[in-house]
Amino acid sequence: MKKINNDGSFYLNPYLGGVILGTVLLLSFYISGRGLGASGAVKNSVAATVNMIAPQHVEHSAYYSQFAGGDKKPMSNWLVFEVLGVLAGAFLSGIIFNRIKIKVEHSPKITERRRLLFALGGGLIFGFGSQLARGCTSGAALSGMAVLSLGGYITMIAIFGTAFGAAWLFRKNWI
Repeated sequence: MKKINNDGSFYLNPYLGGVILGTVLLLSFYISGRGLGASGAVKNSVAATVNMIAPQHVEHSAYYSQFAGGDKKPMSNWLVFEVLGVLAGAFLSGIIFNRIKIKVEHSPKITERRRLLFALGGGLIFGFGSQLARGCTSGAALSGMAVLSLGGYITMIAIFGTAFGAAWLFRKNWI
């Protein structure tokens, strides 16, 4: 069920984790009528921030006015609470199992700075892609596959195919 490491910490079996994730996804569909996703929380946070700084811009923007302005409360969206719960759960797990440390995982072949630049670049590309695709991997692939959507399967194949190619391309930075 769990793997115990040399430092006494343990990690959940990935198969059990998959079953738990599938159960949470099924409950998400049953309770809220929607699958899991994280990019919607970011979108709502940005819309709320723009609304606080420039409410006139939100009123005249076809995009932002869908989420903020008037009686709309973008921070009341359940996806915001989902992401906050994931962050709180991660920190709680880190505290319980004594894993909270500030460190940068990287190969001896690259510097911390280069690793952080790669992480930032990858995050920006992924964030742009999630907005371009109108959803993140959990929304497009995981939830799409759960409802047997062809688009969900294509998204998952594209994600893993791209990751495989990128890993081969950038392998010298980690091996």
